[in-house]
Amino acid sequence: MFAVHLLAFYFTKLKEDQIKKVDRFLYHMRLSDETLLDIMARFQVEMEKGLGKDTNPTASVKMLPTFVRAIPDGSENGEFLSLDLGGSKFRVLKVQVSEEGKRNVQMESQFYPMPNEIIRGNGSELFDYVADCLADFMKTKDLQHKKLPLGFTFSFPCKQTKLEEGVLLSWTKKFKARGVQDTDVVSRLTRAMKKHKDLDVDILALVNDTVGTMMTCAYDDPYCEVGVIIGTGTNACYMEDMSNIDLVEGDEGRMCINTEWGAFGDDGALEDIRTEFDRELDLGSLNPGKQLFEKMISGLYLGELVRLILLKMAKAGLLFGGVKSSALHTKGKIETQHVAAMEKYKEGLGNTREILVDLGLEPSEADCIAVQHVCTIVSFRSANLCAAALAAILTRLRENKKLARLRTTVGMDGTLYKIHPQYPKRLHKVVRRLVPNCDVRFLLSESGSTKGAAMVTAVASRVQAQRKQIDEVLALFQLTREQLVGVQHKMRTELEYGLKRKKGKFLALDLGGTNFRVLLVKIRSGRRSVRMYNKIFAIPLEIMQGTGEELFDHIVQCIADFLDYMGLKGARLPLGFTFSFPCRQMSIDKGTLIGWTKGFKATDCEGEDVVDMLREAIKRRNEFDLDIVAVVNDTVGTMMTCGYEDPNCEIGLIAGTGSNMCYMEELRNIELVDGDEGKMCINTEWGGFGDNGCIDDIRTQYDKEVDEGSLNPGKQRYEKMTSGMYLGEIVRQILIDLTKQGLLFRGQISERLRTRGIFETKFLSQIESDRLALLQVRRILQQLGLDSTCEDSIVVKEVCGAVSRRAAQLCGAGLAAIVEKRREDQGLEHLKITVGVDGTLYKLHPHFSRVLQETVKALAPQSDVAFMLSEDGSGKGAALITAVAKRTQQSWKEN
Repeated sequence: MFAVHLLAFYFTKLKEDQIKKVDRFLYHMRLSDETLLDIMARFQVEMEKGLGKDTNPTASVKMLPTFVRAIPDGSENGEFLSLDLGGSKFRVLKVQVSEEGKRNVQMESQFYPMPNEIIRGNGSELFDYVADCLADFMKTKDLQHKKLPLGFTFSFPCKQTKLEEGVLLSWTKKFKARGVQDTDVVSRLTRAMKKHKDLDVDILALVNDTVGTMMTCAYDDPYCEVGVIIGTGTNACYMEDMSNIDLVEGDEGRMCINTEWGAFGDDGALEDIRTEFDRELDLGSLNPGKQLFEKMISGLYLGELVRLILLKMAKAGLLFGGVKSSALHTKGKIETQHVAAMEKYKEGLGNTREILVDLGLEPSEADCIAVQHVCTIVSFRSANLCAAALAAILTRLRENKKLARLRTTVGMDGTLYKIHPQYPKRLHKVVRRLVPNCDVRFLLSESGSTKGAAMVTAVASRVQAQRKQIDEVLALFQLTREQLVGVQHKMRTELEYGLKRKKGKFLALDLGGTNFRVLLVKIRSGRRSVRMYNKIFAIPLEIMQGTGEELFDHIVQCIADFLDYMGLKGARLPLGFTFSFPCRQMSIDKGTLIGWTKGFKATDCEGEDVVDMLREAIKRRNEFDLDIVAVVNDTVGTMMTCGYEDPNCEIGLIAGTGSNMCYMEELRNIELVDGDEGKMCINTEWGGFGDNGCIDDIRTQYDKEVDEGSLNPGKQRYEKMTSGMYLGEIVRQILIDLTKQGLLFRGQISERLRTRGIFETKFLSQIESDRLALLQVRRILQQLGLDSTCEDSIVVKEVCGAVSRRAAQLCGAGLAAIVEKRREDQGLEHLKITVGVDGTLYKLHPHFSRVLQETVKALAPQSDVAFMLSEDGSGKGAALITAVAKRTQQSWKEN
């Protein structure tokens, strides 16, 4: 018994002594957490450099955009081919992806050898060989008569400008085929395939093996947004926000970035970490000075590192009694599979003895323990370095999403990770220690990156098909120049017809939204100064849609409250009444309501003079007496406000809840009014343009749906395509249709999306803001009860853009008709004119005003049109008209 204890003690002591000896010899390879956090910070800096346009050319970590923009959503289906070139064998695969409610993938594959003379020979021969293998596979599987999309896994650094194209930057691992660097590998393979007449294959995607790994795992776990390979070589990819990728146009959505982290340290960033053994290995490699991080980590190099260390220790008399065999002197004699076998639990020491004997050595018990510990230190360092770089990526993902805690999945592949008994455990442990605020699941890619290439292809064909459908819908809103010129001409025709009609829609007046404003305006003559005091009162829905008497009594109540508030009870004041609804006016203080718009429905008003109705309500209250001098349409009010500051202002435009326009017309063109001298303001009420069917060619099914669901079907058709009250509703109808087609919100129409009016126009303005990241767009959609993915958010933003752009272009075409009319009426070659503008859509939408102005410029090139924002808008304009009318009234009395 004592002997057993003594033996155990001797063995433990021996083990401790050997471990200490190796630790002292390799102390530089043991990395503390502090060092790993430092490496992690250095890698974060390198990632930034690689993503920046100006810093990328000199960055060692290339951060290559892959043009993979979406991960599988489970709706992919069809048959796909996949090729995998990059390892010691070449693989062809047929993948059948079926949806039917469950994610199901069936695969058939075939391996082909990659002889050395092919991978180090001529580039054309390499691609001919790949095409021959593909043709053989198609024949064996009886696929010759099918046209199939193909994904090409190519595990080397490539510069991509689109998904189906990639220029080889450099060969890595053992590949060295001539004449391939700096050429597009997809067109090289396509050319080789053309030599086979029976091959009808479309290469849809070029995929790095790391991206393939991520996509394979993402099919099983939608949280997967990182892929890592630790095999012959090593690399990682992850989903980055487009707004951070300077190398690619556009800020919307995310794209997978292939980091090419194997080259980390090629610029000297890791010199303090590298040891004499790393330097010696690098000098003897195919690509000295390149892929330095990879050479400290991957399966191609670990065995060689162990050999160099053992050789040096033997030379120093620390191993094998100083004896060195010729095998120990031979490069490549120790491989990574040997390292893995030596580190096996329980059998490890036995394996170590066997491997060392095979190398022509006679190891003692102590030698075996020491050699096993060398393997542990080398492979542990590899896992530590990988963990530090991966922790940097996870931190970046968490910061991009602005989360305190990140939940994510990392897809893993590679022979070293798979065959080494301790590697995965070590890696996971260190990662979790370095990023305690990330909950990471590691998912092993079962069928590797080749299936991933097929998944990328499946996603690409799904996205392609969906994109086509979405583009068809958006195309309905893209107006050609011819269509806009058509709108301009029709508007001109309608205007001229309107001037000859026996209905005088002339000078018109603000009650007009859901709020009613009362202003006191003090105008000082001589100094062009206007001082204003105002108060806003809400108009409840029951009053908007009640009786006319209730509406006007409510207005008078608001005026009484205001006069009380201003301490003017009982004062007799001239009153200008801004009234933003279609009126027929025979004089400045008379306006007959033609019809309600914008959600108003008060009874017994249409066909009545609104000034009389207001006078009656004032009498009923019997508290004060006001002299109603002018009734003004909000558009006219806007023009007058701007005209007070700019005498060139002859057009007033409202682009807000509703849409309207007024302008100064030559009296000689107005048949209904006597006299040919001077000008008169025409309130066009252009919202009704198209009610006769003249613009039906540009109305979409969505416009018709909005019209049918409105309070006044068949009326105000132009307004319903251009004004704030309706744009959100058009967007909602499009979103419902796209969701029904399965192109949005996973095909689920939420209760909220069915609700009329939820999509207010202010949301369009917010969503289209250039400063808004997609994350914020998603938040707005969440407020509306719409749970959207990143891709959904992009589509919603595009839909909003298409609808508001069309509205601005239509407004611009209408405005151009009036500008050109004014120029021709005055017989001018070139006209200088100002448009007074008001309305929330024009003021608050990020692009509406720019698009409108560009359209006017394009359609009325001979006019110089200035746009002037009406400050305090139509209410102040009504007061100015009142002042002008009062002055005219007095001089008429005096005469």
